[in-house]
Amino acid sequence: MSSQQQVQNLLDFVDASPSPWHAVKSVETQLLGFNFVKLNETLQWDLQPGGRYYVVRDDSSIVMFVQGQKPLVETGFKIIGAHTDSPGLRIKPNAATGMDGLLRLGVEIYGGPILATFTDRDLSLAGRINYKDDNNNIVSSLLKFDRPLLRLPNLAIHMNRSVNEEGLKLQKQNELPLILSAIAEESLSHAYFSKLLLEQSECVAERLLSFDLAVYDTQKGAFWGAENEFYADSQLDNLASCHAALQALLDDTVLENENTLVCAFFDHEEIGSESNKGADGSFLGDVLQRIALATEKNKEDFSRALAKSFMISADMAHAYQPNFPLAYDPDHKVTVNKGPVIKVNANQRYSTESVSLAMFVDWCEQAGVPYQKYSHRCDLACGSTIGPTTSARLGIRSIDVGNPLWAMHSIRESAGVLDHGYMIKVLKKFFTASPQVV
Repeated sequence: MSSQQQVQNLLDFVDASPSPWHAVKSVETQLLGFNFVKLNETLQWDLQPGGRYYVVRDDSSIVMFVQGQKPLVETGFKIIGAHTDSPGLRIKPNAATGMDGLLRLGVEIYGGPILATFTDRDLSLAGRINYKDDNNNIVSSLLKFDRPLLRLPNLAIHMNRSVNEEGLKLQKQNELPLILSAIAEESLSHAYFSKLLLEQSECVAERLLSFDLAVYDTQKGAFWGAENEFYADSQLDNLASCHAALQALLDDTVLENENTLVCAFFDHEEIGSESNKGADGSFLGDVLQRIALATEKNKEDFSRALAKSFMISADMAHAYQPNFPLAYDPDHKVTVNKGPVIKVNANQRYSTESVSLAMFVDWCEQAGVPYQKYSHRCDLACGSTIGPTTSARLGIRSIDVGNPLWAMHSIRESAGVLDHGYMIKVLKKFFTASPQVV
């Protein structure tokens, strides 16, 4: 498959996944095409060598794995971790407010988005709603408006003369509510919004109980550049890494090898991962332990398997933008279309250390993939990933890598076409490589 085809598949995946709940559904759809079996955490598992399985926790985190043919104490777990959530705006519980003839929705800031990029865009809603079915059970249903539904109009420059010198500054409580509709009866705003959600979801329900709704950009992903060498879309951080890991796992040569392979995509990374389904929770550890219990007779074997395991934490990296040279360490500028980025931080904001770095470089060289190394400016705060959290919780060696990205946390991010194929290629090599733990 060409690099252009791989990225088009990525763009289709992102556009079908406007929320973490939709992202997991998109992953699940692809897994079912490869005969993966869904497991229930409340039931006993019967795992077979070579079996393909996945587990979903609370609809927006997913762990998928292939049960290895070889003993875990010999191979350990080969894990790729990523996250399904992206920074943005989330709808508040009592969101609908009618005032001055307009119905607006109150929002809460999720993570660290670039708020100015949400203005003057064709926005809409996606997520899940919860209601009672005919059997009086509380059930969830995905919801997505496929059309522009919301807008955050900018203030005219005549009323904000300094915007080009000082930048757009939005007061978070008062200036972020999104315009939804023009209404005649302002007192009916909450009922109107609930009715709108129920009609869109096509649920047979009289009363909406609750919802999780993300604001998303309806503009589809696109190629750009004189040679179509770049691409742009929302949520590339970090659905691009999820997609690359999934494509690596679902390769026939990877599925047929004898290692125990795991992909874990977590929600809540952008807000610290501290939840029952985040990387700082028990989800991945619970699944790994149950995999080990299905095959190993000695309780000590699980700890032995972890000691031989390796995790790649895949999350996008900061590409060099030449208009802003002072934002980068001049000796660690990473460039789009030049290969995966190995992220290093002495304070363990990234999980990379010298041995894991050497191992990843070796996999890149075996795969014929170029690579780059990134270190953040010392006078700027460095972001983090699921890598340090997961590595510490499980006690396994890990590395943080990612493809270079422009405008991280914007509603419209950009990256290089060649890099996505490079990442898929090296992740395939990692899955099939022999154990190399020192």
